[in-house]
Amino acid sequence: MSDSTIRTPATAGDDDPSNPSEPHWSVELGGAEALRLLGGVSLGRIVFTRHALPTVRPVNHVLVDGDIVIRTHGDAALTRYTRRTGGEGAVVAYEADDIDPDTHLGWSVVVTGYARLVTDPRELADFRALLRPWGTQRMDHAVRIHPDLVTGVRLTAHDPSLSA
Repeated sequence: MSDSTIRTPATAGDDDPSNPSEPHWSVELGGAEALRLLGGVSLGRIVFTRHALPTVRPVNHVLVDGDIVIRTHGDAALTRYTRRTGGEGAVVAYEADDIDPDTHLGWSVVVTGYARLVTDPRELADFRALLRPWGTQRMDHAVRIHPDLVTGVRLTAHDPSLSA
């Protein structure tokens, strides 16, 4: 068994996959599969440091050449954080998931890497076209996160080793 197929029971119960109290199996995802899933949703959560404490913000994103891109505004805490760290980038985590609220089946992906403020005017224009902010506040900045560590898990109703 490879490290991308580690299986563990997530809960205990009967065998009805529509019942969230039934057994679920946790299958670790490989990096490529995790990024593919992350690229298929638009909502995630960015985690960064603010006043030496973890801060979480829900944001929408797009995956560009394997990097996660989000838009932000000039006075946002994340913009200030990435601006302070300069060229090396700011350490962040990014999480996205798609878990059914009724069955508790789905997946979750966490990316850890360095976030850098996008400064190239052409890149900024491209990202403005690709990614629409939710609110009415002007979002003139973009942050690009390069994944250095990608982990993910899929929650399934049946033990995947039985179907192999």
